[in-house]
Amino acid sequence: MRTAIGFGGPASGRRRDWEEQVEFLREAERLGVDILWSAEAWGMDGVSTLAYLAAVTHRVQLGTGILQISARTPVMTAMTALSLAALSGDRFILGLGVSGPQVVEGLHGVRFADPLGRLRETVDIVRQAFAGDKISYAGRHHSLPLPDSGGKSLRLAQPANDTIEIWLATLGPNSLRYTGEAADGWVGTCFVPSSPEATWGHVLAGAASAGRAPGSVTCQVGGAVEFGDDLDALIAPRRPGIAFTLGAMGSATANFYNDAYRRGGFEHECRSVQRLWLDGDRAGAAAAVPDRLVTETNFLGTPAQVAEQVRAYRDAGADVLRLQPEGTTATDRLETLAQMIDIVQTVNAEPVAR
Repeated sequence: MRTAIGFGGPASGRRRDWEEQVEFLREAERLGVDILWSAEAWGMDGVSTLAYLAAVTHRVQLGTGILQISARTPVMTAMTALSLAALSGDRFILGLGVSGPQVVEGLHGVRFADPLGRLRETVDIVRQAFAGDKISYAGRHHSLPLPDSGGKSLRLAQPANDTIEIWLATLGPNSLRYTGEAADGWVGTCFVPSSPEATWGHVLAGAASAGRAPGSVTCQVGGAVEFGDDLDALIAPRRPGIAFTLGAMGSATANFYNDAYRRGGFEHECRSVQRLWLDGDRAGAAAAVPDRLVTETNFLGTPAQVAEQVRAYRDAGADVLRLQPEGTTATDRLETLAQMIDIVQTVNAEPVAR
């Protein structure tokens, strides 16, 4: 298994701490992290930071985790990816996702309807551009060139580069199956290692239906990392965040995160947390988050407990562990990351029963 970490996100850009972030990320590369993922929500964008990192890192891969497909036209997404691949010496991974209606319709003024259809068309057009073809597409959401217009089918001036990997952040069963059919990797969330069939299983089914060889799609999943002897004390601070995900990330009738965790074996618990949250009982919702949901989706406890969780992820199909090292200072977080990388390397060296 390889390792990855992310940076950026909704709160990014609030204070001018970019130099501190860069030093942390460069040290993470020196420790052996394999992939750095930018985030793009409603903070810093997911592109300019990677262009900077391409100049100050050497080995680590650089991925957009994720670019919102509604924030750019498909061709602009392809141009950006080709540029970042050139700037980074082909260390770039294009991560794409559909985001959600609050961001897509609220920030970008684009309708969210048929997100999977939009994702399919975006990937189709991006791959045309990567291949160096003249770009021509007739879809429900994108028509290139526009009919009855002065436009004509064009080929990008940048050299073709069809080696750029496309990883998709998907969550619903149909989107997960499409990931298996078309993508090089899955930017996974809501993964429960005791029930991988709830998420990763759909990706594998999609790959098989498309006749793809085993191992064609990389599985990246993970969570927070924190070491300590008191597991209860490590679980408690994570309950409110999970309650927010289960209760607030969507509506009472459409919460894809809640749906995924319910498929993963937490049907009653997820419904209970959501009901309490929507009733305004935030404390009750947090208290109703089961311990096992916290421990299965993070790496918490003693080094031995964390190593056992790493094995569980390995056995469930994980190829890349995306890690969120915890700590009050950058030094603390780097120490946690270093210890976790050592554990992953130890588990990687173990023989695996077949």
